[in-house]
Amino acid sequence: MTLSLRRLLAAWLMMLLVSMANGALREFVYAPYLSASAAQQLSTLTGAILLGIIIYRHVQRHPFPSLGAAFQSGVFWVTLTIAFEFLFFHYVGGHPWSALLANYDLSAGRLWPLLLLWITLAPALFFFLEMRRTGAFARQAPPTRDQAETN
Repeated sequence: MTLSLRRLLAAWLMMLLVSMANGALREFVYAPYLSASAAQQLSTLTGAILLGIIIYRHVQRHPFPSLGAAFQSGVFWVTLTIAFEFLFFHYVGGHPWSALLANYDLSAGRLWPLLLLWITLAPALFFFLEMRRTGAFARQAPPTRDQAETN
């Protein structure tokens, strides 16, 4: 089973749409009632949950052939995310590079890097959990010494 670039791109586009909706929810629903920092942090939390659901469903519907492939998918998705963030928000949104880089400052309470880490690691985590849930690890385990001696 090989990774399908089309499926990975479709999943990332879904994540992009959900992320945009999450940002709109932040700006129009709860940002007026919270500080800018608190609104960003809450948005990061809701984003992690929503993206986690999308990634988990992707892993269930289109299982990765290996843990390495799952991790590579996360790296692919986070690379697309970072490229989109910088290119779109700078060239289309008109934000200066310094403002975009400020989103990576954990010491200022910005949690964006943690969301990127989540996007990177979630496919491998969910792959591992699915393998455990379905018992696939047990089926793939090499024979024990006792099993090898009886054959």
